[in-house]
Amino acid sequence: MREISRRSALIGGVGALGAATLGGVASAAAGRTATPFTLGVASGDPSPAGVVLWTRLATDPLADDGLGGMAARTVQVEWELATDERFTRIERRGVETAVPELGHSVHVELIGLRPGHCYYYRFRADGHLSPAGRTRTAPAARSITSPLTMCFASCAQYEHGYFTAYRRLAEECPDLVLHLGDYQYEYAPNVYVAPGGNVRDHVGPKTTTLANYRQRYAQYKTDPDLQAAHAVAPWVVVLDDHEVENNWAGMVPEKPDPRFAEKRRAAFQAYYENMPLRRSALPTGSEMRLYRRIGWGGLATFHMLDTRQYRDDQACGDGTKSCPERFNPKRTITGAAQEAWLLDGFRRSRARWDVLGQQVFFSQKDVQVGPGERNDMDAWDGYAASRDRIVEGWTSAGVRNAVVLTGDVHAAWASNVHKRWSDPDSPSVGTELVTSSITSGGDGSETRPDTEGVFKENTHLKFFNNRRGYVRTRFTPHEVLVDYRAVQKVSTPGKPVQTKASFRIVDRIPKLFRRV
Repeated sequence: MREISRRSALIGGVGALGAATLGGVASAAAGRTATPFTLGVASGDPSPAGVVLWTRLATDPLADDGLGGMAARTVQVEWELATDERFTRIERRGVETAVPELGHSVHVELIGLRPGHCYYYRFRADGHLSPAGRTRTAPAARSITSPLTMCFASCAQYEHGYFTAYRRLAEECPDLVLHLGDYQYEYAPNVYVAPGGNVRDHVGPKTTTLANYRQRYAQYKTDPDLQAAHAVAPWVVVLDDHEVENNWAGMVPEKPDPRFAEKRRAAFQAYYENMPLRRSALPTGSEMRLYRRIGWGGLATFHMLDTRQYRDDQACGDGTKSCPERFNPKRTITGAAQEAWLLDGFRRSRARWDVLGQQVFFSQKDVQVGPGERNDMDAWDGYAASRDRIVEGWTSAGVRNAVVLTGDVHAAWASNVHKRWSDPDSPSVGTELVTSSITSGGDGSETRPDTEGVFKENTHLKFFNNRRGYVRTRFTPHEVLVDYRAVQKVSTPGKPVQTKASFRIVDRIPKLFRRV
């Protein structure tokens, strides 16, 4: 990254920047060439002193070769950071080189910014100006004075509906957004069909190559509702299965595939290219380091987990079933290194709230009514000993408040986390908040016929809703306020958002309290 000093830079402002000549490229070029900023802008992974700014250049985003219409040459991309949305108070300027080897993506890692501060940013390339985005740095270490509004989401199947929930999330103006996986889906058109039918189509075949994955991300990122959600606040992202393929585990694909390692390598590269991630996440072959911690002053620590890349294969052939093998103490969903990292983080934490940002259902969920059990082998139920070690880890470390955030299941749930699942009278030692999907599953419903029996079998479960949406939270030193937000339909765009349920988690009281 080459940074231009404020003293030598030109005057900021949307009008001024659009009319000026920057880097020797006249703005008149905008009238002759297509804009390369069709995929929007984003920011992510904030720290007290910095944040990542992202864009990816694509003049023809849906091109079959995955190159987005860009020539096989480097492009100089100028960026600006300001303290006001009109860009009259420029804090930083610089130039980043977008290279074809990384899909002409841009990742600007800023340092030396002010803690707990709001900034605005934009890019310029080939005479074109990008949309502006808003971002912010995390508060200073140990600071707990400022509340945090954080929204989290997952599971956006483009074919199943319109991304209205992303638009409504943007309208919440959160300080931070967590995306917990299934940002895009790998299926060929009309293979994965929502109840009632799909309302729009995937472009291209099933994703198996780097070109396929790049094209698929580009299709999703051209959606204006998703672009609005990215532009409103910094995101912290982790992937789940569909960024590669359904229900993969470690180096084991869902179905036998001798080229799976090659597919995973392509999927990881495309994920990095399309997300506001730091260079520490740049893949090495088919490996990618995504588990990390994001601190929000002394108020919250977000332990972002990767429950796909290091897990053992699903027990008993996957699916929902009765499976004694799920209790095998050697089975892991995190891998040994990530588990040790997480447990060490619990021991070192001084945060008011320790939050696990992760992908699959954490709490036990027995779906068999009556004697016996049937559990989801793809969730933590399939790795029961691994889950027990995590729960024991935060309790023995004296974590003040443990909150688990979850995606994956295309429905909203809320749960108390008990110390011993076999004993419903054992103390609650944490809470789990499960977001519904953005679109996956289509319009959905208020309930499902099977949920009444599930609640009887699992008294720690406190809420269910099958509409599409996200979860809005507000963290303070004394409590977390939780609102389950949903739109009634995704089969038609533009529907309003409603609050389906609200909860309160009180400091040092690890259970959910319903708010009216």
